[in-house]
Amino acid sequence: MSAKARKLVPWVTAAAAVAVALVPACSTPSVSLATGTRTYTAERYSEVLARWTRTAHDYTVQGLDDNIAVTATYESWDFRWAYVVRYASDFRLTTVERSRLLQTSLESASHEHEFYVALYTQNRRWGALERPTSAWRVLLVNDHQMEVPPSAIEPISRPGALERAYFPYITVWRQAFRVRFPTHTWVPGRGEVEVLNGSTRYFILRFSGPLGSTDLRWDIDTTES
Repeated sequence: MSAKARKLVPWVTAAAAVAVALVPACSTPSVSLATGTRTYTAERYSEVLARWTRTAHDYTVQGLDDNIAVTATYESWDFRWAYVVRYASDFRLTTVERSRLLQTSLESASHEHEFYVALYTQNRRWGALERPTSAWRVLLVNDHQMEVPPSAIEPISRPGALERAYFPYITVWRQAFRVRFPTHTWVPGRGEVEVLNGSTRYFILRFSGPLGSTDLRWDIDTTES
């Protein structure tokens, strides 16, 4: 490992620690894809963020650095509700403004599966997910092993105060993206099918390439769907 890389390791480890702290140490919580009204307050945003956030690593052969360290938040119906409540509180939105923002956000949830992603790679060019030369391919995988490529990958070149406040695992060492997937995909012999539905037991955000592979997994509590 180069001297520069050795200097980066403590910072990357610290960033990973922040991300891991978002999820309870005892176990990874199951989530619900159920829609409907929520009664969140702005103070509960961190709790909801932790519920919908996952972190994973793929280490180098030497084990001294990460090939990739990635944290992602699935922006579900439930998460979006909590996000808008926190945002409306921070920016002192009126009731009408909050309702309009919530409606727009929830409509987006029904049209696409969106993830807020922050990742570290040893070379930033390798982690440029939006480019065909990236060392990593990202896929959404459901419990039927249906692999769905993104419909859009939007790099966030300079995350501002808003991103750093609402997604605190963002650091100067990580690249940030919004990764969107379609809600339906075409399956030979079956036609167009939902990627995630009421019977889905889990889904995975998979990062794979010549350097390795790592999965972020969300288990679903189907009793609430």
